Amino acid sequence: MKNIRGLIFDLDGTLVDSQLDFDLMRQEMDLPPGPILESIAALPPDHAELCHIILRKHELAGAERATLLPGVAQLLDKAQAREIPIGIVTRNSREISTVVLRRLEIRHDILITRDDGPIKPDPWAVRHICDTWNIPARQAVMIGDYQFDVLSGRGAGTRTVLLTHPVPPHEYPNYEQADLLLSSLAEHDLLMTWMESIEA
Repeated sequence: MKNIRGLIFDLDGTLVDSQLDFDLMRQEMDLPPGPILESIAALPPDHAELCHIILRKHELAGAERATLLPGVAQLLDKAQAREIPIGIVTRNSREISTVVLRRLEIRHDILITRDDGPIKPDPWAVRHICDTWNIPARQAVMIGDYQFDVLSGRGAGTRTVLLTHPVPPHEYPNYEQADLLLSSLAEHDLLMTWMESIEA
């Protein structure tokens, strides 16, 4: 595992399940299909302010009901035993992310949220974490359940892992851009075996 010196995770859908209903959120916000944050950013100020209120309401509710996804505890234990630092990059706010991480007692070394800088798929947060750890990006792995996670990792130069559950891996959008496809982190043994095979 000497060639992998850092793990960076998405939060919701990767480490935790907050059961957020994005279609309902868009309906309440009167937004078209597509990424919510980008849609809000393009709105007039009054509409955007209302949308942020609705967004926070849904995200707080999600934070209170969030559960740890299968395999997460075991994977984080393995990383800790190998002294591999854990980073989290999320499009959630710092307020919401902190609630979730504290409530579910998720160990991590660094958290980057939408309040801290450019959001995924921009690679800024992943680069920032690698710089903070003082490791080459190729010695880190970005893990997430959405194409934005893969794009941000690739843009920063890391290895990338895409979690596809419940979609069959090769039916997932942009699956071919990821270095490894897993159903979920319940396949942590496969992930660790793959990491151990990586050469610098």
